[in-house]
Amino acid sequence: MFAIAASLAVSSLPAHGADTFPSHPVTFVVPFPPGGGVDPVARLVGTKLAEKWGQPVIVNNRPGASGNIGSDLVARAAPDGHTLLVTTNGFLINPHVLSPANKARADAMADFKPVAMLSTTPLVALVHPSVPARNLADLAALARKEPGLLFAGSGNGSPMHMAGELFKKAAGVSMTYSPYRGIGLAMNDVLGGHVKVIFVGLAGGKAQIDSGRLVPLATLESRRTPLLPDVPTAEEQGFPGTLMDAWFGMYGPRDLPPGLVARINEDVNTVLKDPAVAKQLAEMSQAPEPMNPSAFAAKVKADYDRYGRIIRDAHIQPE
Repeated sequence: MFAIAASLAVSSLPAHGADTFPSHPVTFVVPFPPGGGVDPVARLVGTKLAEKWGQPVIVNNRPGASGNIGSDLVARAAPDGHTLLVTTNGFLINPHVLSPANKARADAMADFKPVAMLSTTPLVALVHPSVPARNLADLAALARKEPGLLFAGSGNGSPMHMAGELFKKAAGVSMTYSPYRGIGLAMNDVLGGHVKVIFVGLAGGKAQIDSGRLVPLATLESRRTPLLPDVPTAEEQGFPGTLMDAWFGMYGPRDLPPGLVARINEDVNTVLKDPAVAKQLAEMSQAPEPMNPSAFAAKVKADYDRYGRIIRDAHIQPE
């Protein structure tokens, strides 16, 4: 656990409505270990909300079981806004790729209320400098010469995995996914030249790009990212249907009242629109993505359905 101190006095008012929220410390449950991915974003947003709310925000890291331990904890929490899940879009992928024995007890769509979008980081196709490819057409040509060319990623059915499958389909090539138990292990094998390609969130690959240890071929967004403005998108390069990103969002228990959802969403969006917060997110290779509750709920549903289609089309097997 990590407490973020608030500067204002603690309120003793009840916490059942938007007008009295929060009445005691708020917990952000992050279903991953401290330090990586979503954790620093949760802490940044939590620090600013603590100042705004006049209550501490506690980031409670509850890793394990593909994020299910933390998410199940939030699903069982009181729907008063004081326990919220902050997680990745992998939360919407897991139901499609985990076997019944490994799935969460709580249902991602039925047991949670989408509250706020936080940030996104584009996925980027990277290769080792020794690979004779400097754009996606080169990579497709290489894959035709070397059927089964390996691409690395973290976990079965992860955004990295799906990004590679979308590229394979758009390019009409055969490549083989090599899953690792963590992004660090996958990146190490690409840096060592053992695997030639990785599709990874820019937050996880920016340092290697800046150092010249890996070469970016494309981003998988609808438009060029200001975080990597000189790198064209896959669609720009003639590979449609390849959109994929990594994003972080906030959820509450399913019975969280609409008025409280709106209040928390408004406060989160105020934080995300702060230029100082946007600057800190950019330093993490993230971009703020404020959305109202209905827009975020629509994105959650659309992405959940899209991930299911990609996984079925690619014949990705549950594990």
